[in-house]
Amino acid sequence: MVGIFFIVVAVLIIFFIGVRIIRPTQRGLTERLGKYNRFANPGFHWIIPVIDKMYKVNVTEQMIDAERQEIITNDNLNASVDAQVYFKVQPDEESVKNSQYNVNNYEWQIVNLARTTLRNIIGTLTLKSANSERGKINDELHSTLSVETKNWGIDIVRTELKEIDPPTDVQETMNKVVKAENEKIAAIDFATARETVADGEKRAQIKQSEGIKQSKILQAEGEAEAIKLVNEAADKYFIGNAQLLRKLEALETALDENAKIIIPAGSDVVNIIGEMAGVLPITKKQQEK
Repeated sequence: MVGIFFIVVAVLIIFFIGVRIIRPTQRGLTERLGKYNRFANPGFHWIIPVIDKMYKVNVTEQMIDAERQEIITNDNLNASVDAQVYFKVQPDEESVKNSQYNVNNYEWQIVNLARTTLRNIIGTLTLKSANSERGKINDELHSTLSVETKNWGIDIVRTELKEIDPPTDVQETMNKVVKAENEKIAAIDFATARETVADGEKRAQIKQSEGIKQSKILQAEGEAEAIKLVNEAADKYFIGNAQLLRKLEALETALDENAKIIIPAGSDVVNIIGEMAGVLPITKKQQEK
Protein backbone atom coordinates (compact mmCIF):
# COMPACT_ATOMS: atom_id res chain seq x y z
CA MET A 1 0.00 0.00 0.00
CA VAL A 2 2.77 2.43 0.84
CA GLY A 3 4.45 1.74 -2.47
CA ILE A 4 1.23 2.39 -4.40
CA PHE A 5 0.73 5.65 -2.50
CA PHE A 6 4.19 6.91 -3.45
CA ILE A 7 3.60 5.90 -7.05
CA VAL A 8 0.31 7.84 -7.16
CA VAL A 9 1.94 10.88 -5.57
CA ALA A 10 4.81 10.74 -8.06
CA VAL A 11 2.39 10.48 -10.96
CA LEU A 12 0.42 13.48 -9.71
CA ILE A 13 3.59 15.51 -9.25
CA ILE A 14 4.77 14.66 -12.76
CA PHE A 15 1.30 15.50 -14.15
CA PHE A 16 1.11 18.92 -12.51
CA ILE A 17 4.71 19.70 -13.46
CA GLY A 18 3.81 19.08 -17.11
CA VAL A 19 0.66 21.24 -17.14
CA ARG A 20 0.84 24.30 -19.40
CA ILE A 21 -1.88 26.94 -19.91
CA ILE A 22 -1.78 29.11 -23.03
CA ARG A 23 -3.62 32.43 -22.78
CA PRO A 24 -5.58 33.96 -25.73
CA THR A 25 -2.79 36.52 -26.17
CA GLN A 26 -0.18 33.78 -26.59
CA ARG A 27 0.82 30.90 -28.81
CA GLY A 28 3.11 28.02 -27.82
CA LEU A 29 5.86 25.99 -29.46
CA THR A 30 6.61 22.59 -27.94
CA GLU A 31 10.04 21.04 -28.45
CA ARG A 32 10.90 17.47 -27.60
CA LEU A 33 14.55 16.69 -26.96
CA GLY A 34 15.52 19.91 -28.77
CA LYS A 35 13.38 19.37 -31.85
CA TYR A 36 10.15 21.10 -32.79
CA ASN A 37 7.23 18.87 -31.83
CA ARG A 38 3.91 20.69 -32.00
CA PHE A 39 2.10 24.04 -32.00
CA ALA A 40 0.02 25.08 -28.99
CA ASN A 41 -3.10 27.22 -29.33
CA PRO A 42 -4.79 28.91 -26.34
CA GLY A 43 -6.04 26.44 -23.75
CA PHE A 44 -4.83 23.52 -21.64
CA HIS A 45 -1.71 21.58 -22.65
CA TRP A 46 0.47 18.91 -21.06
CA ILE A 47 4.09 18.20 -21.83
CA ILE A 48 6.42 15.50 -20.62
CA PRO A 49 8.62 17.06 -17.94
CA VAL A 50 12.34 17.16 -18.74
CA ILE A 51 11.76 15.66 -22.20
CA ASP A 52 9.44 18.38 -23.58
CA LYS A 53 9.82 22.13 -23.34
CA MET A 54 7.23 24.75 -24.29
CA TYR A 55 8.04 28.29 -25.45
CA LYS A 56 5.27 30.89 -25.16
CA VAL A 57 5.12 33.73 -27.69
CA ASN A 58 3.14 36.97 -27.27
CA VAL A 59 1.06 37.67 -30.40
CA THR A 60 -0.43 41.03 -29.32
CA GLU A 61 0.73 44.39 -30.67
CA GLN A 62 3.88 45.59 -28.94
CA MET A 63 5.93 48.79 -28.95
CA ILE A 64 9.67 49.16 -28.69
CA ASP A 65 11.71 52.36 -28.57
CA ALA A 66 14.46 52.71 -31.15
CA GLU A 67 16.45 54.67 -28.54
CA ARG A 68 17.70 58.23 -29.01
CA GLN A 69 20.72 58.66 -31.29
CA GLU A 70 22.74 61.47 -32.88
CA ILE A 71 22.43 61.63 -36.68
CA ILE A 72 24.35 64.00 -38.96
CA THR A 73 21.98 65.59 -41.45
CA ASN A 74 22.81 66.58 -45.00
CA ASP A 75 23.57 70.16 -43.88
CA ASN A 76 26.13 68.86 -41.32
CA LEU A 77 24.02 69.37 -38.20
CA ASN A 78 23.83 66.84 -35.37
CA ALA A 79 20.16 65.99 -34.88
CA SER A 80 18.98 64.00 -31.89
CA VAL A 81 16.48 61.45 -33.24
CA ASP A 82 14.14 59.07 -31.43
CA ALA A 83 11.48 56.77 -32.86
CA GLN A 84 9.03 54.04 -31.84
CA VAL A 85 8.13 50.86 -33.70
CA TYR A 86 4.80 49.06 -33.23
CA PHE A 87 4.75 45.40 -34.27
CA LYS A 88 3.22 42.02 -33.52
CA VAL A 89 3.99 38.36 -34.18
CA GLN A 90 1.38 36.91 -36.50
CA PRO A 91 -0.61 34.17 -34.69
CA ASP A 92 -0.38 31.38 -37.26
CA GLU A 93 1.94 28.44 -36.66
CA GLU A 94 4.43 29.24 -39.43
CA SER A 95 4.84 32.89 -38.31
CA VAL A 96 5.33 31.93 -34.67
CA LYS A 97 7.95 29.37 -35.68
CA ASN A 98 9.75 31.95 -37.85
CA SER A 99 9.84 34.47 -35.00
CA GLN A 100 11.72 31.91 -32.89
CA TYR A 101 13.80 30.03 -35.43
CA ASN A 102 14.59 32.57 -38.17
CA VAL A 103 15.84 35.42 -36.00
CA ASN A 104 17.64 35.67 -32.69
CA ASN A 105 15.80 38.01 -30.32
CA TYR A 106 13.56 39.80 -32.81
CA GLU A 107 12.94 42.82 -30.51
CA TRP A 108 16.65 43.63 -30.32
CA GLN A 109 16.96 43.12 -34.08
CA ILE A 110 14.07 45.48 -34.81
CA VAL A 111 15.62 48.21 -32.64
CA ASN A 112 18.95 48.04 -34.42
CA LEU A 113 17.37 47.82 -37.85
CA ALA A 114 15.23 50.89 -37.10
CA ARG A 115 18.25 52.89 -35.91
CA THR A 116 20.26 52.01 -39.01
CA THR A 117 17.36 52.83 -41.33
CA LEU A 118 16.83 56.21 -39.65
CA ARG A 119 20.49 57.12 -40.15
CA ASN A 120 20.25 56.26 -43.84
CA ILE A 121 17.05 58.26 -44.36
CA ILE A 122 17.76 61.39 -42.32
CA GLY A 123 21.37 61.53 -43.48
CA THR A 124 20.13 62.49 -46.95
CA LEU A 125 17.89 65.32 -45.66
CA THR A 126 18.53 68.76 -44.23
CA LEU A 127 17.37 69.41 -40.68
CA LYS A 128 14.55 71.66 -41.90
CA SER A 129 13.27 69.15 -44.43
CA ALA A 130 13.54 66.31 -41.91
CA ASN A 131 11.28 68.22 -39.52
CA SER A 132 8.78 69.11 -42.24
CA GLU A 133 8.72 65.62 -43.82
CA ARG A 134 8.12 63.43 -40.78
CA GLY A 135 5.32 61.59 -42.55
CA LYS A 136 7.64 60.69 -45.41
CA ILE A 137 10.31 59.46 -42.97
CA ASN A 138 7.75 57.32 -41.14
CA ASP A 139 6.58 55.80 -44.42
CA GLU A 140 10.11 54.95 -45.55
CA LEU A 141 11.01 53.49 -42.15
CA HIS A 142 7.84 51.39 -42.10
CA SER A 143 8.43 50.14 -45.65
CA THR A 144 12.05 49.14 -44.95
CA LEU A 145 11.25 47.35 -41.69
CA SER A 146 8.35 45.49 -43.29
CA VAL A 147 10.60 44.14 -46.06
CA GLU A 148 13.47 43.22 -43.75
CA THR A 149 11.25 41.42 -41.20
CA LYS A 150 9.17 39.58 -43.77
CA ASN A 151 10.79 36.21 -42.95
CA TRP A 152 10.57 36.74 -39.21
CA GLY A 153 6.83 36.11 -38.98
CA ILE A 154 6.39 39.70 -37.75
CA ASP A 155 3.94 42.38 -38.91
CA ILE A 156 5.25 45.96 -38.60
CA VAL A 157 2.04 47.81 -37.72
CA ARG A 158 3.39 51.39 -37.82
CA THR A 159 6.38 53.56 -36.99
CA GLU A 160 6.37 56.91 -35.22
CA LEU A 161 9.19 59.44 -35.36
CA LYS A 162 9.08 60.94 -31.85
CA GLU A 163 11.69 63.68 -31.97
CA ILE A 164 14.18 65.38 -34.28
CA ASP A 165 15.97 67.88 -32.07
CA PRO A 166 18.75 70.13 -33.42
CA PRO A 167 21.71 71.26 -31.25
CA THR A 168 20.85 73.80 -28.55
CA ASP A 169 22.46 76.79 -30.29
CA VAL A 170 20.75 75.93 -33.58
CA GLN A 171 17.42 75.54 -31.78
CA GLU A 172 17.77 79.00 -30.21
CA THR A 173 18.55 80.52 -33.60
CA MET A 174 15.58 78.78 -35.19
CA ASN A 175 13.32 80.04 -32.40
CA LYS A 176 14.51 83.61 -33.02
CA VAL A 177 13.86 83.24 -36.75
CA VAL A 178 10.36 81.90 -36.13
CA LYS A 179 9.65 84.72 -33.65
CA ALA A 180 10.85 87.35 -36.12
CA GLU A 181 8.75 85.81 -38.88
CA ASN A 182 5.65 85.81 -36.67
CA GLU A 183 6.24 89.44 -35.71
CA LYS A 184 6.63 90.34 -39.38
CA ILE A 185 3.33 88.65 -40.24
CA ALA A 186 1.61 90.39 -37.31
CA ALA A 187 2.97 93.79 -38.45
CA ILE A 188 1.76 93.18 -42.01
CA ASP A 189 -1.68 92.18 -40.76
CA PHE A 190 -1.88 95.30 -38.56
CA ALA A 191 -0.83 97.55 -41.43
CA THR A 192 -3.39 95.92 -43.72
CA ALA A 193 -6.11 96.43 -41.12
CA ARG A 194 -5.19 100.11 -40.66
CA GLU A 195 -5.14 100.57 -44.43
CA THR A 196 -8.60 99.05 -44.67
CA VAL A 197 -9.92 101.35 -41.93
CA ALA A 198 -8.34 104.42 -43.57
CA ASP A 199 -9.78 103.43 -46.94
CA GLY A 200 -13.20 103.05 -45.37
CA GLU A 201 -12.97 106.47 -43.71
CA LYS A 202 -11.84 107.99 -47.01
CA ARG A 203 -14.80 106.49 -48.88
CA ALA A 204 -17.16 107.71 -46.13
CA GLN A 205 -15.80 111.26 -46.40
CA ILE A 206 -16.12 111.14 -50.19
CA LYS A 207 -19.71 109.98 -49.87
CA GLN A 208 -20.42 112.74 -47.35
CA SER A 209 -18.85 115.39 -49.61
CA GLU A 210 -20.83 114.08 -52.56
CA GLY A 211 -23.98 114.30 -50.47
CA ILE A 212 -23.27 117.90 -49.46
CA LYS A 213 -22.43 118.78 -53.04
CA GLN A 214 -25.62 117.21 -54.34
CA SER A 215 -27.63 118.99 -51.64
CA LYS A 216 -26.18 122.39 -52.66
CA ILE A 217 -26.82 121.62 -56.31
CA LEU A 218 -30.44 120.78 -55.57
CA GLN A 219 -30.78 123.91 -53.41
CA ALA A 220 -29.29 126.06 -56.17
CA GLU A 221 -31.54 124.45 -58.75
CA GLY A 222 -34.52 125.12 -56.47
CA GLU A 223 -33.59 128.78 -56.08
CA ALA A 224 -33.01 129.11 -59.80
CA GLU A 225 -36.40 127.56 -60.46
CA ALA A 226 -38.02 129.98 -57.98
CA ILE A 227 -36.36 132.96 -59.65
CA LYS A 228 -37.49 131.66 -63.01
CA LEU A 229 -41.08 131.38 -61.78
CA VAL A 230 -40.95 134.93 -60.35
CA ASN A 231 -39.58 136.29 -63.60
CA GLU A 232 -42.26 134.47 -65.58
CA ALA A 233 -44.96 135.85 -63.25
CA ALA A 234 -43.55 139.36 -63.54
CA ASP A 235 -43.45 139.14 -67.32
CA LYS A 236 -47.03 137.88 -67.38
CA TYR A 237 -48.75 140.17 -64.89
CA PHE A 238 -46.54 143.28 -64.83
CA ILE A 239 -45.67 143.77 -68.47
CA GLY A 240 -44.26 147.26 -68.92
CA ASN A 241 -44.32 148.00 -65.20
CA ALA A 242 -41.04 146.47 -64.11
CA GLN A 243 -39.55 149.86 -63.29
CA LEU A 244 -42.66 150.87 -61.42
CA LEU A 245 -42.58 147.64 -59.44
CA ARG A 246 -39.05 148.49 -58.45
CA LYS A 247 -40.18 151.91 -57.29
CA LEU A 248 -42.91 150.37 -55.17
CA GLU A 249 -40.41 148.07 -53.54
CA ALA A 250 -38.23 151.10 -52.75
CA LEU A 251 -41.27 152.93 -51.39
CA GLU A 252 -42.22 149.99 -49.19
CA THR A 253 -38.73 149.87 -47.78
CA ALA A 254 -38.78 153.59 -47.06
CA LEU A 255 -42.17 153.43 -45.34
CA ASP A 256 -40.96 150.58 -43.15
CA GLU A 257 -38.25 152.94 -41.99
CA ASN A 258 -40.83 155.78 -41.32
CA ALA A 259 -39.25 158.00 -43.94
CA LYS A 260 -41.20 160.91 -45.44
CA ILE A 261 -41.32 161.02 -49.22
CA ILE A 262 -43.01 163.67 -51.34
CA ILE A 263 -44.54 162.14 -54.43
CA PRO A 264 -45.82 164.33 -57.27
CA ALA A 265 -49.58 164.12 -57.65
CA GLY A 266 -49.52 162.98 -61.20
CA SER A 267 -46.86 160.39 -60.84
CA ASP A 268 -47.31 156.75 -61.79
CA VAL A 269 -46.61 155.66 -58.26
CA VAL A 270 -49.66 157.50 -56.93
CA ASN A 271 -51.81 155.98 -59.63
CA ILE A 272 -50.58 152.51 -58.86
CA ILE A 273 -51.16 152.97 -55.12
CA GLY A 274 -54.64 154.22 -55.84
CA GLU A 275 -55.46 151.30 -58.04
CA MET A 276 -54.17 148.89 -55.41
CA ALA A 277 -56.37 150.63 -52.80
CA GLY A 278 -59.45 150.72 -55.08
CA VAL A 279 -59.42 154.54 -55.43
CA LEU A 280 -59.44 156.21 -58.79
CA PRO A 281 -56.87 158.96 -59.25
CA ILE A 282 -58.10 162.57 -59.51
CA THR A 283 -56.95 164.23 -62.68
CA LYS A 284 -55.97 167.86 -62.97
CA LYS A 285 -59.06 168.78 -65.01
CA GLN A 286 -61.38 167.30 -62.45
CA GLN A 287 -59.64 169.33 -59.77
CA GLU A 288 -60.19 172.54 -61.78
CA LYS A 289 -63.90 171.87 -62.14
